[in-house]
Amino acid sequence: MKKELKIFFYLFILIVLICSTFLLGKKHLKITKLTGVKTAINETETQKPAEQKNSSQWQTKNKKPIKILFVGDLMLDRYIREIAQKKGYSYIFEKIGGQLKEADLAVANLEGPITDKASRSIGTSVGEKSHFIFTFDKSVSAILFENNIKLVNTGNNHILNFGQGGLDQTEVNLKNSSIEYFGDANNTNKTAVKNINDYKIGFVNYNQFSPGSLARNLENIKNIRNQSDMLIVYTHWGVEYQTRSNENIRNLGHQFIDAGADLVIGSHPHVVEEKEEYKGRIIYYSLGNFVFDQYFSPETKKGLAVEVSISPENKITYKDIPLILENNGQTRSNEL
Repeated sequence: MKKELKIFFYLFILIVLICSTFLLGKKHLKITKLTGVKTAINETETQKPAEQKNSSQWQTKNKKPIKILFVGDLMLDRYIREIAQKKGYSYIFEKIGGQLKEADLAVANLEGPITDKASRSIGTSVGEKSHFIFTFDKSVSAILFENNIKLVNTGNNHILNFGQGGLDQTEVNLKNSSIEYFGDANNTNKTAVKNINDYKIGFVNYNQFSPGSLARNLENIKNIRNQSDMLIVYTHWGVEYQTRSNENIRNLGHQFIDAGADLVIGSHPHVVEEKEEYKGRIIYYSLGNFVFDQYFSPETKKGLAVEVSISPENKITYKDIPLILENNGQTRSNEL
């Protein structure tokens, strides 16, 4: 009898162990499957293209494609101001306004302050000191907004033509017209992060005419990298009227990409320079003039607009749009 009880007891223990192992295995399988589903969902939601390895996690759900249009140097004093006084500032943008408005955002380099000061450059000749001192009429900010230029770079060598007071007035006038700005001016480097259809686009500026700008720009790239789905460095650099960048400028462009920039847009040379693909990113060394009264050479009468398109699948494409600056003060597209 004792022997039979002992056998029964061992059989009971064996059955319990088998049942427990089966139940635990089934539970483990269920957990594994659920975890796998959750991981797959997360990978789909945060998927990024290879060229965006430094970008923050892009959420594709319910997103629409966006277009950002970049243009170069915008100067509304001197001869341009004389034309506008006769025909209105809307006339200046008449032939290009349609393309500006087709974008979700247009970005330009504001090559001078917007103040209540009288122009000092109207009627001057090349070589006179006042010929290169700019100020734009207070009505300009409203015209920019009307033409969808709702973000401007203020980090350049003319924004302080009327000192800190001129810069302060510029910022007030821009804000009053709901135009945002960024840029390194007077040792103050402002950044911007624009939310466009749920894409966060970061903007920083390098200004070679502002001492210490390189260090500030690199720090700004670091600070807003994780806040931005795409990060753009808009530069004011290079040598005027040179149609090709020099080695120093190219090294800087590479440095900005290495630091985390996705795109570099250059201004200041007043002529279009080459573009370069570096580590899967694009560097436009100079877009040349956008609105300017430099009609003395074929190169200064040509500009470039760059249309950056981002799809819900995070695919980024670039379209180069050649521009022509006409002697009547207007700028038009030169697309074929």
